[in-house]
Amino acid sequence: MAIRPILRMGHPVLRQSARPVESVQTPEIIELIKDLYDSMAAAGGIGLAAPQIGVPLRVVLYSVPAQRMAAEATESGLELPGIAPTILINPILSPASDHKVDGWEACLSVPGLIGRVPRYEKLRFRALSPEGMILEGDAQGFHARVLQHECDHLDGILYPQQMTDLRWLMFAEEAQKLNDPKETKAVTEALED
Repeated sequence: MAIRPILRMGHPVLRQSARPVESVQTPEIIELIKDLYDSMAAAGGIGLAAPQIGVPLRVVLYSVPAQRMAAEATESGLELPGIAPTILINPILSPASDHKVDGWEACLSVPGLIGRVPRYEKLRFRALSPEGMILEGDAQGFHARVLQHECDHLDGILYPQQMTDLRWLMFAEEAQKLNDPKETKAVTEALED
């Protein structure tokens, strides 16, 4: 187990497609998973992909804070629990509809910046667990956004590349000064995640 440095935008590993994991029960993959947990915890993030710590394999770790899901539950009227840290190996995402929603995102590999990114509101996912079991499910709202963000790393994509309007890419401290209270609240939530 080790805390590995998080690579920043521009590093060649972050610009390439990651390779599929051939076997999940190897000592190397078990160690990688432990390092992802340690590195994400040390950085205070909610998601981390293996390429972000220099390993070009299709493995992501993500979580969804309960307070984020509670905020969505208030808006939608649904009861949505938080999601504990979860490993997905060789994940495949498919949109459940064509509908996209803009939302603020930050990234450990793009420190100091934040941007508004359009993402599918609902999707389906399929992956392997660390034990080699098939995981399938649906995600919506912030859960879907986090999955898309982390899985983009596996294809060499960082969130600024998904943006449709670069006027909304800014330094985090500038974004917190926006005159719209709703936008300022959304920026603060994205930076806390």
